[in-house]
Amino acid sequence: MTAALQAALRFPPELLLKAQGAGLGLKAAIFDVDGVLTDGRIYISELGESFKAFSTLDGHGLKLLDQAGITPIIITGRDSPAVRRRVADLGLRHAVYGAKDKLAVAQPLLDSLGLAWGEVAAMGDDWPDLPLMTRAGFACAPAQAHAEVKAVAHHITQAAGGHGAARECCDLILQASGRYQALLNSHLDTLDGGRP
Repeated sequence: MTAALQAALRFPPELLLKAQGAGLGLKAAIFDVDGVLTDGRIYISELGESFKAFSTLDGHGLKLLDQAGITPIIITGRDSPAVRRRVADLGLRHAVYGAKDKLAVAQPLLDSLGLAWGEVAAMGDDWPDLPLMTRAGFACAPAQAHAEVKAVAHHITQAAGGHGAARECCDLILQASGRYQALLNSHLDTLDGGRP
C-alpha cells in the first residue's frame, strides 16, 4: 500500500493568508481566457480565428477547484468555438463569452450565486480585467501581464499565461483553503478504490 504524499509545492505563509480572501474564504474564482488560459496570441486565417492552445495543467487546476467546492468562472472578452469547446470539455458551468464590460456581467452572476466580492478570486492579464481584480478578495496575474495589472495583483505567477499560470493560481487557492493535501492524496486512489 502506497503511503500518503506530502505536498512538495509551498507558498509563503503571508501569501496563503491573502489567498484566503477578505476573511470570508474564497468560494469562486474568475478567469480570463486570452493571456491567462492561453498565451494571448490569436491565430487568424482567412476563415477567421482557427485555434487556441490551452494547458492541460490549467484545465486540471480548474477541475480541482470545482471538486473543492470553489466555483470556477470564465469571463472573456472574446467568443470563439475553441473557447466554448474547452469550457465544455472541462465541464465548467459558468462562463460568459464576448463580454465587453466584464464587471457588468460578473456582478449579476455573483449575485445569482449569492457571493460577495471578498469571496471571489480573479485572474487577468490586461486592463479589461482590472474592474474584477480590484474588487476581488484575491487577485492573480500571469507573469507576462500588463504592468498595471501586475500592480494590483496580490500574486504574480512564475508561469506565463497558457503555460500553467492558472494552475499556479488554482494551487495557491487550494492550499490557502486547506483542501490541497486531501485532493493530492485522493489522486493516489485508483478507480477500483485501491492504491496503485
